[in-house]
Amino acid sequence: MKILSAAKTQELDQATIQEQGITSAELMERAARALFRWFQQEHGLCQPAETLIFCGPGNNGGDGLALARLLHEAGIGVRVALLPAGKYSADWQRNRQRLPTAVPVAELSAEALPAIGPEAVVVDALFGTGLSRPLTGLAETVVRHLNHARAPIVAIDLPSGLFTDAPQPASSMIVHAQHTVSFGLPKLAFLLPQNAEYVGEWTVEDIGLSPAFIAEAATPWHYTDAASMAGALPARPRFSHKGTFGHALLLAGSRGKMGAAVLAAGACLRGGVGLLTAHIPACGYDIFQISQPEAMCLTDAQADFISELPDLKPYQAVGIGPGLGQNEAGVTVLRQLLKQAAKPTNKRPGPLSLVIDADALNLLGAHRELLALLPENTVLTPHPKEFERLTEPARDDYHRLELLRSFAQQHRCLVVLKGAYTCLATPTGELHFNSTGNAGMATGGSGDVLTGLTLALRAHAQLSAFEAVRLAVYAHGRAGDLAAKETGQAGLVAGDLVRYIGPALAER
Repeated sequence: MKILSAAKTQELDQATIQEQGITSAELMERAARALFRWFQQEHGLCQPAETLIFCGPGNNGGDGLALARLLHEAGIGVRVALLPAGKYSADWQRNRQRLPTAVPVAELSAEALPAIGPEAVVVDALFGTGLSRPLTGLAETVVRHLNHARAPIVAIDLPSGLFTDAPQPASSMIVHAQHTVSFGLPKLAFLLPQNAEYVGEWTVEDIGLSPAFIAEAATPWHYTDAASMAGALPARPRFSHKGTFGHALLLAGSRGKMGAAVLAAGACLRGGVGLLTAHIPACGYDIFQISQPEAMCLTDAQADFISELPDLKPYQAVGIGPGLGQNEAGVTVLRQLLKQAAKPTNKRPGPLSLVIDADALNLLGAHRELLALLPENTVLTPHPKEFERLTEPARDDYHRLELLRSFAQQHRCLVVLKGAYTCLATPTGELHFNSTGNAGMATGGSGDVLTGLTLALRAHAQLSAFEAVRLAVYAHGRAGDLAAKETGQAGLVAGDLVRYIGPALAER
């Protein structure tokens, strides 16, 4: 699913109108009816004592006026507050005329702001995606008034004051919505941590926007949902054998951190790898063999950390980092791996598939000269702090996306920036935000599970690098969602994710 800029979103509306032979008023009516359906589903039989809709002078306000009419016709109590302006959009005027006289309407002023009781529901229809400058004057005063009220706020399309795809000045006044109901496609603003307090929970309603325009629209931003991933994992041929699904090598673990190696290995096995060999420090041999009997195990000459790189010829993919530690021996092993992975062999015409995580990322950050050695399509899986060590501190979440996109293009790699909407950056400059996962996954070991699952899918010969990583991110989050149904979010631990990888991958 694509994510469009504010300008492209407006073009999409116009393309829909022209292609389908409808008027802008008819498209607005679709949006209003979608809002009304959402309102009915959200509140059901427990309707609010009162719905108070704040309408701006543009089409966002027109949506609010149309919604007020539909709510009134359904017998739901509604009041309308209008933000005065020198000019109103044509569709705003049309819906103002259609509003029944029985609906109370008041014009806003700084001296007479409407009282908002805690039992009411407020609908923010002041400004939508077209806003390009911070709110000032009466609009700013009204938004401050809304935010001080104790009533829940539902924003239409976008919370007023929030830009669609760019950061606002720090002092900007923005509506703090509990719900945001948008149309057609998600907005970039919904997916960034700095906007969470404004957007709240968000929903996208289908209003029949032009599929042809969406298919042709150029954008770097994409949203990976269930429809995007249907059939992403090829079916296993009946006459498969363990060599069909690749042999992976995992370099992981150190004294006190063998759990990371165990979790990554378990995820790799559950991810469907044909064979897994783990190279671990000698201190972890008993732990690993008992906990992961399906994997083969090589032990390092050192007891407490990894100091050697085994022969890479048997493997299609190598993962390094979980529990590795940050000693000089690790730097040496990482350097050797990067140099040798780029060399083709008789069994492998191209570079070895690499997955780099955790302590290996920190070693890369401390020795940035190693970045020049990354083979093409290497996968890095940092959280924001690890990514900062590879690049620079970000000014805000939008700047972080710029850094992410640039880094992936410069180093010809795939970068998985972990978070609530984990973002996969590709060497071609695309950014793919993930839809699965929950806050219960904010627990130690979750990243190790993602590393192991990604390693399994990178060893899969039928999947491209992009297909493998996008599926790994999606299935990792989906495993978390399935696990949380059993454990609750607070009770979720990384081992639960491993147990649900199989069911997550089995979904079609």
